[in-house]
Amino acid sequence: MKYYLCKLLPPRPTFPQDMTPREAEIMQAHVAYCGKLLQAGKAIVFGPVADPLGVWGLGVLQLPDDADPQAIVADDPVMKANAGFAYQVMPMLQAATRENCAP
Repeated sequence: MKYYLCKLLPPRPTFPQDMTPREAEIMQAHVAYCGKLLQAGKAIVFGPVADPLGVWGLGVLQLPDDADPQAIVADDPVMKANAGFAYQVMPMLQAATRENCAP
């Protein structure tokens, strides 16, 4: 398995405080999509990060060696909506999980 840190950048720094109704709908679809990734075992965790420089979204993907994380990102409703969101996807060099960590 390979692991990827996915950082979702909002369309503007003030997004959490001033999202439009359309953006709220997009975010609801995004949360549902991420929930499906969790249920399918493709994601380990996701959620907003309270960075002092501005809130952003975090996701950690756990994928088979031959899977493309960019395909998962491209299917995210926030990307399909073309509403100014951007992803940074970075492979993790190592990942300790409950499944692979020695007792």
